[in-house]
Amino acid sequence: MGQRMSMPDLHGTYQIVMLGLDNAGKSTSLYRLKLDRFVQPAPTVGFNCEKFKPSSGAAKGQTFTIWDVGGQEKLRPLWRSYIRQTDAIVFVVDSTDAERFEEAKLELHNLLRLADIPAFVPVLLLANKQDLPTAVAQDEIEQVVGVKDLGPNHTTRTLCCCAVTGEGLDDVLDALHELIQTSRKLDKGKKRQLR
Repeated sequence: MGQRMSMPDLHGTYQIVMLGLDNAGKSTSLYRLKLDRFVQPAPTVGFNCEKFKPSSGAAKGQTFTIWDVGGQEKLRPLWRSYIRQTDAIVFVVDSTDAERFEEAKLELHNLLRLADIPAFVPVLLLANKQDLPTAVAQDEIEQVVGVKDLGPNHTTRTLCCCAVTGEGLDDVLDALHELIQTSRKLDKGKKRQLR
């Protein structure tokens, strides 16, 4: 008689997808988080994937698998397959590229309208490249990307950062953990109302 296999315990394991337009700094952010140093990545043609297990903070003991998906226009249709089982979306915006703010807004809003996306999935907006003199401030980034228009099903938070230096990235995993917990409570509350 064979031994019965059991499913792995996924408690405390989060699947995160990191999206944004090309050249926003997604891979630089990912590897700054992972290695705590600057890595000059090549444009992502497909995806990068890294696991994190913080040893301190609100997210201590949790496991995060972060999927960094290429942002070139030809790769954006692939985003849909990565969001099906995600616990949160990290959307990276180049704070200096005002000419593409509308494009970033359109991509984020279209993504959140997809039927494939889990209900109540939270969004962490990373306003990257804040070290540069032409960077737009957090409140303006939130306005031009339309964070308030994402709707009540999407808990959001914005963090300003510089992926090259790592400034502002220290709080990313804790912020994701808190957003996911808040969203799960909202989801449970909504399900109770529907009974």
